[in-house]
Amino acid sequence: MQHIIDRFVKYITIDTQSDPNNPDFPSTEKQWDLAKILVDDLKAIGMQNVTLDDNCYIMATLPGNVSHKVPTIGFIAHIDTSPDFTATGVNPKIHPNYDGKDIVLNKTENIILSPDYFEDLLQYKGQTLITTDGTTLLGADDKAGVTEIMTAMEYLIEHPEIKHGDIKIAFTPDEEVGKGAHLFDVKKFGADWAYTIDGSRLGELEYENFNAAGAKVTITGKIVHPGYAKGKMINSMLIANEFIAALPKHEIPQETEGYEGFYHLYAMNGKVEETILQYIIRDHDMELFTQRKATFQQVADTLNKKLGSNLIAVTINDQYYNMREKVAPVMHIVDIAEEAMKEVGVKPIIKAIRGGTDGSQLSYKGLPCPNIFAGGHNFHGRYEYVPVESMQKAVDVIVKIAEITAATQ
Repeated sequence: MQHIIDRFVKYITIDTQSDPNNPDFPSTEKQWDLAKILVDDLKAIGMQNVTLDDNCYIMATLPGNVSHKVPTIGFIAHIDTSPDFTATGVNPKIHPNYDGKDIVLNKTENIILSPDYFEDLLQYKGQTLITTDGTTLLGADDKAGVTEIMTAMEYLIEHPEIKHGDIKIAFTPDEEVGKGAHLFDVKKFGADWAYTIDGSRLGELEYENFNAAGAKVTITGKIVHPGYAKGKMINSMLIANEFIAALPKHEIPQETEGYEGFYHLYAMNGKVEETILQYIIRDHDMELFTQRKATFQQVADTLNKKLGSNLIAVTINDQYYNMREKVAPVMHIVDIAEEAMKEVGVKPIIKAIRGGTDGSQLSYKGLPCPNIFAGGHNFHGRYEYVPVESMQKAVDVIVKIAEITAATQ
């Protein structure tokens, strides 16, 4: 347990926050800081063919130790952390034998992680939790996954009696800004299939995700002196308000669950003369996803007609698609992960991701890639935490997947 804690803390205290507004790859130079350390760590534990390419992708191989032919499998995690909340100066707190009560993250600012609000905490009573100090995110998304893959490879190297085929691992940049798989070299990686270790709570196993698009709404107004504005001023912010109100008001993240899709307004910046709205559009069903995009455009068209001028311009760009289409034909890879969980005492929770992972894009690039839990909760904010016991179980699952894959071929 302490070995996992030490490795995880080492990684999360390195700021690797990505930047959605920078087209460079990777989007932040500081991601290289962790990448170089991971290269050294991979070499130190005995991984082979360790590479760090010009785009900050890390790949390495653990050669198989069986004589018969075995599929080559892979495990993938991302090194960047979310731009949604600061990742500078991460100061993790360790809470052994959690008592099920409120955890004071920051006494000065009265920031409390409470099971009254975050009920999942009660599942981990008696376990060791790692939390933030209330001023930053933690980075378990996805440095827990990085830690678990690294630890599992180290364990397999130290226990050659566990039989496995060739195993490929990769650590990617910029997953949090939707670019993590864009320049991923599937051919170089060389796996028949892979698993992202990027899920949340213990037992999650996912091979479905949202179809996703990003949308930008630009509204043009006209500024004149407000004292002489009658019949002349066009306030783009008021038009923006009409646009927002015209979308289905209950189809938003906080009022949807399961397979229900949504429109999410995540940023807005406005003055009288111009307002920009940034949305993401999500749905698991491709037909409904297509309808959502059409509805979004229709709202703009209807308002433009009402205004008598094309003041509202919409751009919609698809981001990724539901991996189910690519994984369903090879469902044995999900079955192996499910069996591995059961064998190490983890109850599988097979569900659809209300989001996306590198695996969704990689599946469409020819690398089927379901997603497995990394153990963290409350990602992208000050209340993020991870139970160390869940991280240990993720390591066990990775090892067991390798073992089952070799034994069933």
